[in-house]
Amino acid sequence: MATLLLNGKSVTVDAAPDTPLLWVLRDHLHLTGTKFGCGAALCGACTVHVDGVATRSCVTPLSALTGKRVTSIEGLQGRVGSAVQAAWDKHQVPQCGYCQSGQVMTASALLAKNAKPTDAQIVEAMQGNICRCGTYARIEAAVRDAAGSLEVKP
Repeated sequence: MATLLLNGKSVTVDAAPDTPLLWVLRDHLHLTGTKFGCGAALCGACTVHVDGVATRSCVTPLSALTGKRVTSIEGLQGRVGSAVQAAWDKHQVPQCGYCQSGQVMTASALLAKNAKPTDAQIVEAMQGNICRCGTYARIEAAVRDAAGSLEVKP
């Protein structure tokens, strides 16, 4: 049994310490918004936040999460999360949608750390997230728009 702080709540799971967080979320807690893509931390589909940092859940063992705050796409909220989600809708980013939870989590982590990223910083932060549909221009535009909306509102 392990206890972790997930989406602001303490949850207990019966899983081995080496179980990747991705499978704890999906199989044990039935939170299926976080997607399996590659299993090797290369595509970004499984991205969640661990203490506010974009983290690949497919290679993060449950044992590494003791005392850490984990946020999945289901728990993303607040000013930054709302701005990113609104920009995603405005720019009609999703095509197939499979990679989108990871994209949104990565963009949210970037903007929480740097509310005024340059275009180069956006590209750098998002480059580890693969979109098989190729919506990169819309993704970058949505991140810029979300950043702009954060600038306007106190």
